Amino acid sequence: MEKPPLRIEGFDVSNIQGTDAVASMVCFVNGLPKKSEYRIFKIRSKDTPDDFAMMHEAVWRRYRRRLDEKQPLPDLILIDGGKGQLNSAVQALRELGIENQPIIGLAKRMEDVFVPDNSDPMNIPKRSGAIKLLQQVRDEALRFAIGHFRKQHKKTLLHSPLDDIAGVGKSRKTHLLKTFGSLKKIREASLEELQTRGKLPQKVAEAVIETLSKT
Repeated sequence: MEKPPLRIEGFDVSNIQGTDAVASMVCFVNGLPKKSEYRIFKIRSKDTPDDFAMMHEAVWRRYRRRLDEKQPLPDLILIDGGKGQLNSAVQALRELGIENQPIIGLAKRMEDVFVPDNSDPMNIPKRSGAIKLLQQVRDEALRFAIGHFRKQHKKTLLHSPLDDIAGVGKSRKTHLLKTFGSLKKIREASLEELQTRGKLPQKVAEAVIETLSKT
């Protein structure tokens, strides 16, 4: 490198079968994490587990904004992954007109470091301080992505179709689930059962039947 990488920005993506996919970006300045600069990108472009496309989107969005705000680019971008993820990130930069940005990929399997336009990993000693710093950035990006992903995934799992029905508040939702035992049982209940056992007004009970019939 022409100058030491005093500012490193590292990227990682996290998802389960493409759901609740997020990308993380962490920032290290002078070898130390600068958490005020961390960012999370909720992936918009893909509903399938395509890590390459997700990485492309995160890198494009990050540096499109930096360019728009006339902010400096980092001394080094680190991508969690091998040649595929790295190539996706490089393509995103080129689409933005960024051609000479130092960027590498760090593959987990062998801790190999890849640079653009070279199919072979760089010959960096595995116990060197350089590798340890890159691993620290990569691992922090992974930790940050997974932490945010788990929060989002938990919210998704806790969400119920009942939450979207007008007239069904928290107390009615709790009563329905306690009375019938599950969302499946509520779906199978008749209009009369929802009114008597569920203690719902007729219009609310009809809305429950209509909504749950679509899920």
